[in-house]
Amino acid sequence: MSTGSVALVARWIARVWSTLGIMVVFIFAAGQIMQGSGPRPTLQEWVGLILWPIGVCVGLAVAWRREEWGGALALGCVMAFYVWNLLHSGHLPQGPFFLLIAAPGLLFLFAGFLSHRAVRGT
Repeated sequence: MSTGSVALVARWIARVWSTLGIMVVFIFAAGQIMQGSGPRPTLQEWVGLILWPIGVCVGLAVAWRREEWGGALALGCVMAFYVWNLLHSGHLPQGPFFLLIAAPGLLFLFAGFLSHRAVRGT
């Protein structure tokens, strides 16, 4: 399999996975909004929300056009979210959910890297 073919497969896996992940986040957000109960997020909690899920989802959406930029944004936001959560609560987030939603960012970076290699002919 050529480098270009591997990049194409990685790109489309990342696109499908990112679309599903964004849809899951949207469904959870819509459910919370419709429920309408509970306290509003504090300013510090807004920082966490901007990193995850907003920053991750924006990064995944950007990656459809600019694979490296969007993948880096999604992965940077999820890493910053983990650091923020550790500083805010004293522990890392539990479960694989946060990483599973952001994982297509790594595939987008991989596809972008392979695409550049294929263009250069190496």
